[in-house]
Amino acid sequence: MNEPTPTSSTYRCGYAAIIGKPNVGKSTLMNSLLKQKISIVTKKAQTTRHKILGILSTDAYQAIFLDTPGIIEPRYALHEAMMDFAASAIDDADLMLFMVDVTAGAQDADPVEREALDRLTAKGKPVYLVLNKIDRVPKATLLPLIDRYAKAYPFREIFPVSALTREGTDALLSAVAADLPEHPALYPADIVSEHNERFFVGEIIREKIFITCKEEIPYSTTVEVVEFAEREMQGGGPSRGRPSAPKWFISADIYVERPSQKGILIGKGGLMLKEIGRLARADIERFLDHRIYLELHVKVREHWREDKGWLQSRGYRR
Repeated sequence: MNEPTPTSSTYRCGYAAIIGKPNVGKSTLMNSLLKQKISIVTKKAQTTRHKILGILSTDAYQAIFLDTPGIIEPRYALHEAMMDFAASAIDDADLMLFMVDVTAGAQDADPVEREALDRLTAKGKPVYLVLNKIDRVPKATLLPLIDRYAKAYPFREIFPVSALTREGTDALLSAVAADLPEHPALYPADIVSEHNERFFVGEIIREKIFITCKEEIPYSTTVEVVEFAEREMQGGGPSRGRPSAPKWFISADIYVERPSQKGILIGKGGLMLKEIGRLARADIERFLDHRIYLELHVKVREHWREDKGWLQSRGYRR
């Protein structure tokens, strides 16, 4: 592994937390700024459950972005853990990017958003307002929104962007880089996250559940990678019996809360689970740049979203 980037007195390095309500495009923005996919993305709200760290290293700066769960009023212990991740990102960050979905229009901020903004401004750190999804609205509709937020909160700057098309993201990144503290790089230049491969494999599987399943099922599931190892897999047919190139064997448990959810997730004849596996396998192989054998099992853990001890044992803690 390479050493952190050599620095001069003007080298900058720091943390930038991406904060906002569910489905405003936080994960898409981080992926766009890094120019590679780190956080999973779906059209459903509350896809992100952890604090996801993404590292962008250049010769002049190292920006460490923190993608966070959408700010909500907690209903379960799982939600409380998610809000703890968001709170820790705010505490860790040198500056904040507060994201708003402009397709919602210039309506008054709801209590959850107001509380979040009050908490951000109370920290005394620079806060950038990022107005996302500008590719989906007429430009003239942005002016009332910009005016309302500019009068309500002391934002350092306001950036209209489209995280999806990357419109406006270069200007945002330049501002963030200039506002980072002068500091040597904290991570080697060749890594993009501190999370390990197991974590990302579990996230990819969970993303495919969100994409494939409907209604409440994705929110009632969590994924645990229980085995991740290189194995010699037999190939070439029984008559040849020669081992093929080594595959990574990955076994993961998908937990649901009720037996009826298990049946839905598996599907008739196992078709739903096979489709999840097919989609996940393709993305995991691209991510790892290696052939894999993926094995998925569905298990029932009643009320797991409310079991604080079980959640903590599965990494749902700061």
